Amino acid sequence: MQREGWRVNHKKTHRIYCLEVLNLRKKRPRMHVSAARRHHRPTLTHIDQCWNMDFVSDNLFNGRRFRALTVVDNFSRECLAIHAGKSLKGEDVVSVMEALRVLDKRLPVRIQTDNGSEFISKSLDKWAYEHGVAMDFSRPGKPTDNPFIESFNGSLRDECLNIHWFLSLEDAQDKLDKWRREYNHERTHSSLNDMTPA
Repeated sequence: MQREGWRVNHKKTHRIYCLEVLNLRKKRPRMHVSAARRHHRPTLTHIDQCWNMDFVSDNLFNGRRFRALTVVDNFSRECLAIHAGKSLKGEDVVSVMEALRVLDKRLPVRIQTDNGSEFISKSLDKWAYEHGVAMDFSRPGKPTDNPFIESFNGSLRDECLNIHWFLSLEDAQDKLDKWRREYNHERTHSSLNDMTPA
């Protein structure tokens, strides 16, 4: 009204809007997550009981950014997948999960993630529901809720991302796959009594 030249107090404008039911939304609606929030972390007794997923990002040689989805089994500490892409969405996460289910014949009971948009997407929620997988989201701003994947991503950054130049996305995927094989089959882990995950 003020743009059209009316000299009206903002309180009166608000009152008129309310009387005419012309209220505009002041806040963006919250994204609703269909999974329950974490209450306690159960003790793990076998593989595929709980997987963790997260993203890491880095740059190619030409400065373009890429992201990599990392998937780790919490019990064995085995890295199940590292998938690099320019921009990864919920559908990309679903395709990685489906590849693990079909090709490796593996499916978790529960998946722990943060609250990233890719993980709270409808496509991943639908996939998890169809396959009976429980989604377990960390509390906002609490990376300590997912310590295994945070530790893994730190090792990935120190031992691979920080010491390699990536000429292309394909080159990055090749080097990540090579590092994943070494991590799973050659590198010993103190948390596993100096054994390898796979």
